[in-house]
Amino acid sequence: MERYYIHPLTSIIREVNTIFGEMGFAFAEGPEIETEHYNFDSLNVPKDHPARDMQDTFFVDSKNEKVLRTHTSPVQIHYMEKHKDSLPIRVIVPGKAYRNEATDMTHEAQFHQVEGLMVGEDITLAHMKGVLKQFFEKFFKGSVEIRLRPGYFPFVEPGVEVDMRLVGENIPDRLVGKWIEILGAGMVHPNVLTNAGIDPSKYQGWAFGMGLERLGMLKYGIDDVRLFSNADLRLSKQFFVC
Repeated sequence: MERYYIHPLTSIIREVNTIFGEMGFAFAEGPEIETEHYNFDSLNVPKDHPARDMQDTFFVDSKNEKVLRTHTSPVQIHYMEKHKDSLPIRVIVPGKAYRNEATDMTHEAQFHQVEGLMVGEDITLAHMKGVLKQFFEKFFKGSVEIRLRPGYFPFVEPGVEVDMRLVGENIPDRLVGKWIEILGAGMVHPNVLTNAGIDPSKYQGWAFGMGLERLGMLKYGIDDVRLFSNADLRLSKQFFVC
């Protein structure tokens, strides 16, 4: 019988979309070449922030006004601008991002992220924690514990680092008893809401961003992020549809 194979990243994106779709989240995408406004300014990233440094960002024009997006967060602004009159909103944004950095086992210049965003009245971090817990339990097919630690990101306030730990039976040996830092998140900064045309005195929301390759490395025991993009068919042939 002929087998049909699927790249693990394609499989991960499909599964992420399915799980969040079942929780009522819409799907959005946006341009990979972004203006400096959407990639930085509208997300409350100061002009002197290190992320704007040439060492971290691929600028694609001589005036340094357009960049290969450094995260999928700019789509958050596009989506809020388009749906600001139809709140509340729940959306995820999977896609490619780019950063001008050296590659190694855990870093790549091109990678994939998924951004999550919820905006409405009376939205709290407790809602986000519950959503993430449900997502991780379905994605890793087991029980998980979630903890939040203070963290800094210009586009959220307060910002948090989110750790996850698998609990129960049938846990891979490499993950038993381990807290794993898995994503950054927080309450959307009032300046970001204002920049998108949303009144922060009436509405609030949370956002998170996590690496899809990192999810795949944890779920499938892949130990080098570069394997996702080196075109070695031996990786894809471990993931068949039928």
